[in-house]
Amino acid sequence: MTRDRRSGTALPPRAEAVALRTARGRSPASQRWLERQLNDPYVQAARAQGWRSRAAFKLIGLDDRFRLIRRGARVVDLGAAPGGWTQVALRRGAARVVALDLLLMDPVPGAALVQGDFADPAVAERLAALLGGAADLVLSDMAPNTTGHTATDHLRIMALAESALDFAAGVLAEGGGFVAKVFQGGSERPMLELMKRRFRSVRHAKPPASRKESSELYVIAQGFI
Repeated sequence: MTRDRRSGTALPPRAEAVALRTARGRSPASQRWLERQLNDPYVQAARAQGWRSRAAFKLIGLDDRFRLIRRGARVVDLGAAPGGWTQVALRRGAARVVALDLLLMDPVPGAALVQGDFADPAVAERLAALLGGAADLVLSDMAPNTTGHTATDHLRIMALAESALDFAAGVLAEGGGFVAKVFQGGSERPMLELMKRRFRSVRHAKPPASRKESSELYVIAQGFI
């Protein structure tokens, strides 16, 4: 068993490269995606350790670095499906986790699941009731379906992140934290300036589990004012 040097996350030994047994009926893009999944150590580790997705290791890496999840915390997980980040929050000591997604999710033991749009006032009210108080941490790993056009994709994910920030500002307790996925680009300055007025600390990070070729970053805001 090996460990990621930065996060300490346990990873299975890297195996010999695995090739698809057959490419019949698959497009070249589909073949590349499947081969990448078969050879991804984080995919292998997620299966071995019972995480629902490799994305769990992204939150693990961020939490190892920034100590986001406090024992006994109330956590909201936006765009939670399939539930990897919800699992991490619970296993790392959160007392109450409310997971929300437009998609139907399989139950996560210990979490409350809500299907709907967090921008819907009725859904927001239900979230607040399930949370039982102000949130200590709001997580968002949401991303839009990509178009392949970098500028368009960046604007779309920033719109999601800004909506998540607006939601977080309405539910966070004093001193709470916020994490959201963004893409590298030039239009996030207004959002960052707003966050710096609302939080004592605002930083960017790319966790070890983020693929090197990916433009994704996470913005980590702590100390909600």
